Amino acid sequence: MSEHRRRPARSADPTAPATTTTSPGRTAPAGAARTGPRHRRRTGTVLAIGLPLVLTAAGTLAYGTDLGLFGAAGQARAAAATVTAPAWATASADGFASVDALGQNGTYGGREGRTVTVKTLADLEKYATAAEPYVIVVAAAITMDPVGKEIKVQSDKTIIGSGTSGQIVGGGFFLGQGVHNVIIRNLTIRDAYQGVWNDKEHDYDGIQMDGAHHVWIDHNDIRHMADGLIDSRKDTTYLTVSWNKLSQENKAFGIGWTDNVTADITIHHNWIRETEQRNPSTDNVAHAHLYNNFLEDVAGTDIKSSYGNYSRGRTNMVLENSYFQGLTDPVVRDATATLVQRGNVFSATTGKNESGGTGAVWNPRTYYAYTLDKAADVPALLKSGAGPRTSLGTTTATTTAAGTAPATAKAAAATTLTVAKDGSGQYTTVQAAVNAVPANNASRVVIAVKPGTYRELVKVPSNKPHVTIQGTGGSRKDTTIVYNNASGTPKPDGSGTYGTGGSATVAVDADDFQARNLTISNDFDEAAHQDIAGQAVALRTSSDKVFLDGVIISGDQDTLLLDTASKDRLGRVYMTNSYVVGNVDFIFGRATAVIHKSVITLKKRWNGTSAGYVTAPSTAANRKGILIADSTISGDVSDRSFYLGRPWHAGGDASLDPQTTVRNSTLSAAVRTTPWTDMSGFSWKDDRFAEYRNTGAGSGAASSDRPQLSDSQATGQEVADWLGDWTPTAS
Repeated sequence: MSEHRRRPARSADPTAPATTTTSPGRTAPAGAARTGPRHRRRTGTVLAIGLPLVLTAAGTLAYGTDLGLFGAAGQARAAAATVTAPAWATASADGFASVDALGQNGTYGGREGRTVTVKTLADLEKYATAAEPYVIVVAAAITMDPVGKEIKVQSDKTIIGSGTSGQIVGGGFFLGQGVHNVIIRNLTIRDAYQGVWNDKEHDYDGIQMDGAHHVWIDHNDIRHMADGLIDSRKDTTYLTVSWNKLSQENKAFGIGWTDNVTADITIHHNWIRETEQRNPSTDNVAHAHLYNNFLEDVAGTDIKSSYGNYSRGRTNMVLENSYFQGLTDPVVRDATATLVQRGNVFSATTGKNESGGTGAVWNPRTYYAYTLDKAADVPALLKSGAGPRTSLGTTTATTTAAGTAPATAKAAAATTLTVAKDGSGQYTTVQAAVNAVPANNASRVVIAVKPGTYRELVKVPSNKPHVTIQGTGGSRKDTTIVYNNASGTPKPDGSGTYGTGGSATVAVDADDFQARNLTISNDFDEAAHQDIAGQAVALRTSSDKVFLDGVIISGDQDTLLLDTASKDRLGRVYMTNSYVVGNVDFIFGRATAVIHKSVITLKKRWNGTSAGYVTAPSTAANRKGILIADSTISGDVSDRSFYLGRPWHAGGDASLDPQTTVRNSTLSAAVRTTPWTDMSGFSWKDDRFAEYRNTGAGSGAASSDRPQLSDSQATGQEVADWLGDWTPTAS
């Protein structure tokens, strides 16, 4: 906290090489079509999709090159505008999704319908559930309401993200019985996680298919959901899943849930990491073709895969040129299943690596053409190319939804500065990129930080608004900004020591700041430095309209300081789909701050004891303080050892009116039965501390020591009440 913060005595509060290639399936194989009622090979040319995304032999531009152009123009026009479909929107699938069968000639989505751009949940649902075909371009981060909502997509649809701005947050898509000819591409689908790793209660999938056929799921980033990332169930067939990132989930990709052996599925060029099971689990699939996938058990995390590719039931699987890194039981088959392996690479794997079976050996090229990349090239290929694609430029819009005349629109695209430790970017430090942002910049600057650990101090000054710092890795753990200053650490110039606020690893004084997909940490070693205070801030903000999305803020004491530029200034912060880790007053300050749909992780102190405080608000009178909503508070600490909060009257200022509300959240048994406590001579009962409809072992009934909001009071303490006229939007 600030340099003037009063502290209890120490005894009461211890300070503790990428390959250039195109994807398979470019053209139909030569030779006679396969006989039989189930399959007919494609005879037309299929648009090349691959990494890098390049021009086909016919000169048609693949979607990755043109994607951001269309999105830029779409953002310059009204939501749900009708536009000319660029080449990528008319692409056709490869693999089994390209095969003619069941009355469907391959998979081409909504290319025969209009192209519309959507930025709201209402528009997305309107067009995705319509009877007629559409190409639906998602040009914003769309939050599902309620959380876990799965839009019931109908046949003949292409749903595709515009650059990296197309995001589905807190829910996903459902394709029901008979739904067919659907393409889902270039989206980030994320963060329906409810705080329970092996979630048995919430069936919140990224994409679930029950009895669908001819579906292509391509170039998406699907992560951190509440049940599974992809579920292909109930005989879903003619499915191709390609070039996706699947991560941060207990269950990655489950296939089956039926005794029938009829499904035909292609799974290629997917990067599966930080997942435990169903990688995928493939049950009773007639023809399962898996090739050029990268399965990675990431070292140094607490997520360990229990198995890799699993051929279950009576599945007949061909597994080719995939790369398995660090997995236990990388390839497993049931005694009733058949599994043929060719050309795979296994690095630091242990346990089962199986093949064999009595089923008929089959050749995928009987059904479609494809080209194998070398297995050794797969990790680099997918790290650089899986997931959504980005680019910049312009496009021409033909009509708006209201039917106006054709027009050409060029939207101002965000400036992107790239940071990479290895010198492959424009800058090697994050601060150097911040320094390059022009003073008083009028538009968004995105600082794209490549994976790595950046041990540095970062400050975004008040004259550099509209800055986004974004990690580019597959996980928020891939990109870390860390330092180890604390209150009392000597300054390098000999001018004294840092105070609490000055200890921050990242300090943000600029309005309209955003951070996403990275970790900000303070790793000050309290055990080694008992001579100075333990306050060590990871992130300090003192500005308005700060949006923290999909981040980890980690420390011990005073992890996250949410402040304002002065006592009379408004400073709003919205954190969502994130983690905050700490032990003493680790969410604190005078900002009007919302912690929403996030996980607050309680941590033991440096000496192994469990005792702490989640919040320490220092709210000015007549302002709103800290709101924790729809979140989880838990950790590996002793039961009944943590308070939800205490009032911080900074500098002994009696005019302050600290506020914390915790509502609709899951509280573990670590939370005390009397969850609020006094601080530095100020009683919590004289300030504003309350709960509303929390659940879990740490929740409790209303009492004089545990005030609960009434229903009418709760209507005035919603997220929107905290944010006012500001609607956080990913940029």
